[in-house]
Amino acid sequence: MSWAHVGTVIAAAFLASLVEFVEALTIVLAVGTTRGWRPALIGAGAGVLFLTVLTLALGPALQRIPLGPFQLLVGVLLVLFGMRWLRKAILRAGGVIALHDEAAIYATQTAARISMVTSFKAVTLEGLEVVFIVIATGARGLLAPAALGAALAGALVVLAGVGLRRPLARVPENALKFGVGVLLSAFGVFWVGEGLAYPWPGQDLAILGLVGGFSATGLLGVAVTRRSTRPAWAAPPARTR
Repeated sequence: MSWAHVGTVIAAAFLASLVEFVEALTIVLAVGTTRGWRPALIGAGAGVLFLTVLTLALGPALQRIPLGPFQLLVGVLLVLFGMRWLRKAILRAGGVIALHDEAAIYATQTAARISMVTSFKAVTLEGLEVVFIVIATGARGLLAPAALGAALAGALVVLAGVGLRRPLARVPENALKFGVGVLLSAFGVFWVGEGLAYPWPGQDLAILGLVGGFSATGLLGVAVTRRSTRPAWAAPPARTR
């Protein structure tokens, strides 16, 4: 087996896994920054542990697991969570509800559980895809180089996440929640499409288009909400002849 062949397998597994790890990191960072790092990291760690046990127990048999139904389930849940957070962020930005309302404080424990479940599902789904990538690229006795490529991608993404954690913490809270709602909704719609075997244009790049669409819709919602809640004294004076 030539070094060129081994290097190609490592590079292929690295690049393909990098995309999946970045998608998982995006959700974990978004959830952790807005809902608390402890539940988000616990959920992510539980996902990694679950994948490790599953991989050691089943190995190549994982390729026979139907990924589509799982993607559909996770996608629907993310859309529900994301649209709920986006709606609240729009209402807060529009002045309909307070930035720190009592209902939100009361729901802290529920939000923590949702954070844990969301991180767990995201890491598990993207991790399963990484496992499939390693098995596919490492066929014919090259599982070790493929696993090395995936591990390098994972380490790089984890380091990037550690570096991004503090800058994200400086972003205003409601802006972060708006962003989280957009991201979860976009990923949810994307995974629903994947689960239904919809051929997304550009494959994973379609997520960027979905993020742009949800962002534009959310900003339009903020503008409409602000206009509808503007007090009468703030309206421009009527013209007189």
